[in-house]
Amino acid sequence: MNQVKFLLTTVFVLLAGLAGAQDRPTIEIDINGGLIEPLPVAVPNFVAETTGARRLSGDIATVVMSDLASTGLFREIPGTAHIAGVTNFNAQPVFSDWSVVNVQALVTGAVSTSNDGRLVVKFRLFDVFAQQPIGEGVQYTGTQESWRRMAHKVADTIYSRITGESGYFDSRIVFVSETGPKNDRKKRLAVMDYDGANLQYLTDDSSIVLAPRFAPNGRDIIYTSYEGGLPQVFLLNMESGRRSQLLDDTTNMATAPRFSPDGTKVVMSIIDGGNTDIYQVDLNTRRRTRLSNSAGIDTTPSYSPDGSQIVFASDRGGSQQLYVMSASGGEARRISAESGSYGTPVWSPRGDMIAFTKIRSGRFHIGVMRVDGSRENLLTASFIDEAPTWSPNGRVLMFFRETAGADGAPQVYSVDLTGRNLRRVDTPSFASDPDWSGVLR
Repeated sequence: MNQVKFLLTTVFVLLAGLAGAQDRPTIEIDINGGLIEPLPVAVPNFVAETTGARRLSGDIATVVMSDLASTGLFREIPGTAHIAGVTNFNAQPVFSDWSVVNVQALVTGAVSTSNDGRLVVKFRLFDVFAQQPIGEGVQYTGTQESWRRMAHKVADTIYSRITGESGYFDSRIVFVSETGPKNDRKKRLAVMDYDGANLQYLTDDSSIVLAPRFAPNGRDIIYTSYEGGLPQVFLLNMESGRRSQLLDDTTNMATAPRFSPDGTKVVMSIIDGGNTDIYQVDLNTRRRTRLSNSAGIDTTPSYSPDGSQIVFASDRGGSQQLYVMSASGGEARRISAESGSYGTPVWSPRGDMIAFTKIRSGRFHIGVMRVDGSRENLLTASFIDEAPTWSPNGRVLMFFRETAGADGAPQVYSVDLTGRNLRRVDTPSFASDPDWSGVLR
């Protein structure tokens, strides 16, 4: 299936009237703290500077505000409360019009179309109480079809300036889309923007598919399919639709694949001779190397961001726990230390934490711990919560939650690193096994 290519350029400009703009934000949110009072923000409709931009000016502002509000860190001051709108992008805001309705951060923007049909989006961010801009104005240029991406990029910049962290809105999610009754569920791979927009199906529902994972390049997907009877690992290029089976040997079951950080290797579980161990496969030569060798079941491996280590789940000690070993294999050390069983570990892109699924006293949890196993923190609790995946900035997790009973079904949720802001992610059908891409290039 073809993936639409967007040509998107960024121009950082000091816009008229912004002399003295600050590099550091005058408004700051400490996202590492405890309970956070959301920052009141207003994003009035962007000014349509050309006729061709009118249909998108309000839509772009809506997406920007939706992105910010979804974090739980920002509170929208809606348009119905605004005393005045923004009609001239180059004019200085009348700050008293915004402070009287308790706006602290104001976003003003403009949209125009060029003679060749391209779209230009520019914006400014203001601290209303200090009556000054936060940083320089920014302009994005791209195709009209890429307007949502430009809106996400605006929101990423605002988020970054106020929190000091990189944004994550301009990213995608690959997942398993599920339809039908619980005893006859049809599954196919799908990909969408992080907020559920621009959904595309990547496979049909003729066979069971599991655990899709993005390559670092954001264009390739690796996943497990049962189309031949036994589970096997497949590679899929989203742009060309070209698909190939990773291993020629189809007599051994292969599951739970994941790319290395440099995209040259894949690590997975393979059942060979009755043992389930961790293997690494070189994507250029397709040569496989056995990394673990135990009598237990070793599964769901994940690389550290620097590619030097692998975390995985194993029941080699009697119950399923988390272990870390060198990416070249060898001795593994157990890092999980609390009661319960652990699975589906995944290393944070920041390198400082590992997320996991935990089962304790009949309840499922999504949790995080330091890479040495310390400071375990359970973020959720439900009938079934599984398969965490990190946002590109390592501040938010997505996972799937399945409800109980004969009609129980999975849906994708997100939660931030502190356990706050649990939200369901919109999908047109049941959804499981999400994986979060990096920020798009």
